[in-house]
Amino acid sequence: MPTNPQAPSPQPAAESGPAGSRRLRQVLRGVLPALLGAAIGVPSAAADADYGAARQRMVEQQLAADRRGIGDPAVLKAMASVPRHEFVPSELRRHAYEDNPLPIGYGQTISQPYVVAFMTEQLAPKATDRVLEIGTGSGYQAAILAVLVSQVYSIEIVEALARRAGHDLTRLGYRNVQVRHGDGYQGWPEAAPFDAIIVTCAPDHVPQPLVDQLKDGGRMVIPVGEFGDQNLFLLRKRGNRLEREAILPVRFVPMTGTAQGGQR
Repeated sequence: MPTNPQAPSPQPAAESGPAGSRRLRQVLRGVLPALLGAAIGVPSAAADADYGAARQRMVEQQLAADRRGIGDPAVLKAMASVPRHEFVPSELRRHAYEDNPLPIGYGQTISQPYVVAFMTEQLAPKATDRVLEIGTGSGYQAAILAVLVSQVYSIEIVEALARRAGHDLTRLGYRNVQVRHGDGYQGWPEAAPFDAIIVTCAPDHVPQPLVDQLKDGGRMVIPVGEFGDQNLFLLRKRGNRLEREAILPVRFVPMTGTAQGGQR
């Protein structure tokens, strides 16, 4: 406690009359937006800075660390720039940069940041690529790809999620992403062929329509298998031949729609 506290300065009397009214209106114009913003949860600059710091820690500690080893500078830059907290429910935003998947409703999840980065790096995206994504979910993976490639086409079988992801991607300025509600097993034939395809839900086999829509020399990253016994595969199309490489044990939600009907 100070030993010689100063007495508070006397406050001026409140203004009255027209000048006082104008002054009051000026004060309210300055104060009310801040009060309303706090009341309705508008992010502040401090909150944005906190999310930015958390995102940087995510990149440094979860992705680029020796035990994980995501090494593509472009992928790391994309992961450091895309606001993952904007793609999760508001009540979970404080967990957005933790090393976990998170529920987004309708029995679906947003993948763990490491898995998003790993799949993206394995896809080896190029700036000129046109990429098909199966399983839009929250839209986060599409946003990461949008930073790295020319055009992203994304299909989501849950209509409410497709609408929400499309809205969020537009709101956040990812103009090179098209989102469609539909059955991802069938792909997007009118936009084919694609340089690369990424699948974020697991069928028990590789859908032939997706193979058909992949360019010769193109890459596909896809989880395959029954729940609890899945592997992530990197596929390369070489003419009529499909090279397969198992690259990571994973656990994804199953692909629904046609995939569950056993068609091949």
